[in-house]
Amino acid sequence: MFSLAGRLAVVTGSSRGIGLGIARGYLSVGAKVVLNGRDLHRLEKAAAALRGEPGVAAAAVQVAAFDVVDEAAVVRAAEEIVAAHGCPDILVNNAGIQVRGALTELPAEDWRRVVDVNLTSAFVVGRTFARYMLARGSGKIVNICSVQNQLVRPSTAPYAAAKNGLGGLTQSMCAEWAPRGLQVNGLAPGYLDTDLNASLVTDPEFSSWITKRTPAGRWGQVDDIVGPAIWLASAASDFVNGQIIYVDGGLTAVI
Repeated sequence: MFSLAGRLAVVTGSSRGIGLGIARGYLSVGAKVVLNGRDLHRLEKAAAALRGEPGVAAAAVQVAAFDVVDEAAVVRAAEEIVAAHGCPDILVNNAGIQVRGALTELPAEDWRRVVDVNLTSAFVVGRTFARYMLARGSGKIVNICSVQNQLVRPSTAPYAAAKNGLGGLTQSMCAEWAPRGLQVNGLAPGYLDTDLNASLVTDPEFSSWITKRTPAGRWGQVDDIVGPAIWLASAASDFVNGQIIYVDGGLTAVI
């Protein structure tokens, strides 16, 4: 029931980090994946790396370079993907950025950029591909949320606000689309050792605090997200809808 054989997945922000890890995981259980990002060169490099892994057919990895906050570009890309490969079975809204700063000093433009990439993109990309899924009567959407759906820290206001909004959007998508055959859930990683958190991972004081604050006693790794992402994309989660699944080593369970 965890097989994705014959399924097509579109994963935004997948040239590296969580998105690339999820794409690799989907390939490992039989899916065909479309990698997305703005930088075509970086996408092609990621695709080549995936195609070079054992058991991965070259045709199983495709790329689609487009800006997830540009609705016209998203619509064009969706049309091209559907024309070339058929309607996606799975969409992972993973694209995200982080800009840290005090609320009183943060430029409004940085606020808008973080909210656009982390939240508005999921609305734009989600509804664009959902139109095809709804016409077919089935589909899985996984929105990559965060522990900051529940817990926040100073200096991360736009990111926390966007991820909280993404949780609400996930539930709204469920409310509207579940009766028509879609499952929409959020996957909320804890603190992971990724490029997005590189400055925190290399900060001895912060890194020590995270490992002590997390019951599992360590930073999360991208591989920790892959299994839950496969579950939410597979038939095993067909009755799971509108949920935010925390994969955080217990961080949100304790005080």
